[in-house]
Amino acid sequence: MKARPTEADEGTILQEAEQPFVLADFLRQLSAGPGIYQMFSGAGQILYVGKARNLKRRVSSYFHKNRHSPKTVAMLGQVERVEVIHTHTETEALVLEAQLIKRHHPPYNILLRDDKSYPYLFIETSSEFPRMGLHRGAQRAKGQYFGPYPAVSALRESMLLLQKAFRLRTCEDSVFSNRSRACLHYQIRRCSGPCVGHVSQEDYAADVNATLQFLQGRSDEVLQGLQSRMQAAAENLAFEEAAKLRDQVAALSKIQERQYVAQSGGGDFDVLAAVEENGQWCVYLSFLRHGRQLGGCSIFPRHAEGARGAEMMAAFLSQYYADREIPGNLLLNLLPRGVAALQEALSELAGRKVLIDQPQRGPRKRWMQMAETNARLALRARVQNAGQGRRRMELLRDLFGLEDTPQRMECFDISHTRGEAATASCVVFDADGARKDAYRRFNIKDITPGDDYAAMEQAVLRRYLRLQDEGQSLPEIVFIDGGPAQLARAVAALAELGIDSIQLCGVSKGTSRRPGLESLHAPQWSAPRQLAPDDPALLVIQEIRDEAHRFAITGHRARRSKARQESELDAIGGIGPKRRGALLRRFGGLRGIRDAGVDDLQRVEGIRRELAERIYDHFHPGARA
Repeated sequence: MKARPTEADEGTILQEAEQPFVLADFLRQLSAGPGIYQMFSGAGQILYVGKARNLKRRVSSYFHKNRHSPKTVAMLGQVERVEVIHTHTETEALVLEAQLIKRHHPPYNILLRDDKSYPYLFIETSSEFPRMGLHRGAQRAKGQYFGPYPAVSALRESMLLLQKAFRLRTCEDSVFSNRSRACLHYQIRRCSGPCVGHVSQEDYAADVNATLQFLQGRSDEVLQGLQSRMQAAAENLAFEEAAKLRDQVAALSKIQERQYVAQSGGGDFDVLAAVEENGQWCVYLSFLRHGRQLGGCSIFPRHAEGARGAEMMAAFLSQYYADREIPGNLLLNLLPRGVAALQEALSELAGRKVLIDQPQRGPRKRWMQMAETNARLALRARVQNAGQGRRRMELLRDLFGLEDTPQRMECFDISHTRGEAATASCVVFDADGARKDAYRRFNIKDITPGDDYAAMEQAVLRRYLRLQDEGQSLPEIVFIDGGPAQLARAVAALAELGIDSIQLCGVSKGTSRRPGLESLHAPQWSAPRQLAPDDPALLVIQEIRDEAHRFAITGHRARRSKARQESELDAIGGIGPKRRGALLRRFGGLRGIRDAGVDDLQRVEGIRRELAERIYDHFHPGARA
């Protein structure tokens, strides 16, 4: 048996590629340094990935000990080869282990289904009038980030309250630069109108500073300052200013009332409670930042049957924090083995001291108890939903006459505005419900605008060509939002790929487009079928179809909005944000700029004769020749 080579930048493999694998020789060659080990089956599948502070001791323990859990015994019965990768430190091993688990999804590793990036509240500081917004992904822009928030809804609620209190702008720079009049947010007192000069740069900077102080946990300072300013304004008979400050104080008090947590010792905390019931595990994660409770979320690891609490928590920490922000304090209800080494590794990843603790008393203990309660409630709700999910899959199996109960369904929809910015969506459901991490959108291109049939064929072709190329499993059922024509194009796409294992179904709306009147079309049926409006199978199909429609239309609107925000002035050399804004304010919009003469354009600040002629020639090519 031959060892499989891995990428050179991941470390040094001790087994030569052309030599047969001999366990005794392999174990003798192992070093006592840190690294990761991978166990392979005879077919070359990675069964398990683990990290070790001492590779020789850890890997040898699998083959020299007689007592193992049933799960480990089953895995060792399939192992044909072991490979190791040396790392310089245990921290490198921690990161590499998490990367390999996420890439290969080994069947004997505990896997986190939650692989999303959490949103942050972002306040950029690079412009004269900083904006407040929602941010996901790499934090490269200049500014300050606050979070993470467990859900976008929680972040939006916080942003709404902060808008009422401090009235910072939330519009994109492209919108801000092209405003000629104040928007609705100014009219309803959620923005101070910096785009049209309704607030000075100094006053706006004071609001930005107060917002940052509040988000950093210095809310008492902010409130005291506002109350002092309110009192001074009232004494000076500036009652309108005093009323505005009074509203700010009320809004901030409301935020404190909703989000304040009486901390002990200060700092940022993640509270993690791992709970097991009937062989299933749930990890409830609660976020506390700068004295405020940002909410929590439930994560259900896979392949966790028979795992012990310490093993579960160690696997969770190493995978979850490998590529996420690590707060200064982690409060756990179960301490993993080797907690000191794990704490050291996480500290090195974070670039500062990270403390791992199991609280025994006081407010931290109460936070932990609350997290454990939430984890148990989430587990019970999941068990109930799982039973419903299995029932839904069985209904669809019976409807289409399938031999086996399906495990995965997908649905496609197309959205556009008179052919503009056509976008296709693909949503994914399994027995546990929506798999939002597997959703995909497709920007439709190279078709006649408005051709829904060609758009559907392109989306289906691109989706399953990629799944084939990546060796991923295919769904058993695929729904198409449309009638026989759309279904026929989806059938043609699958035929071109040589796929005949997918059950296709078109879902067309009735003449009145009312729910419950849908017709179902399947290639093997001689005629379309209509189910009763309260038929459980139809309700399942409606849910999936509606989710595909929602996902398609939100993607289309975002794409259309982005395209429409691009100004025609951007195509003229020499015009940046300031000159563009000055032109739009002077002439009220593109129509006014288009109708202006060279002399009129030259009167705008920053527009010289040469640039004015260039602008005029752009809108009137050949007119001055």
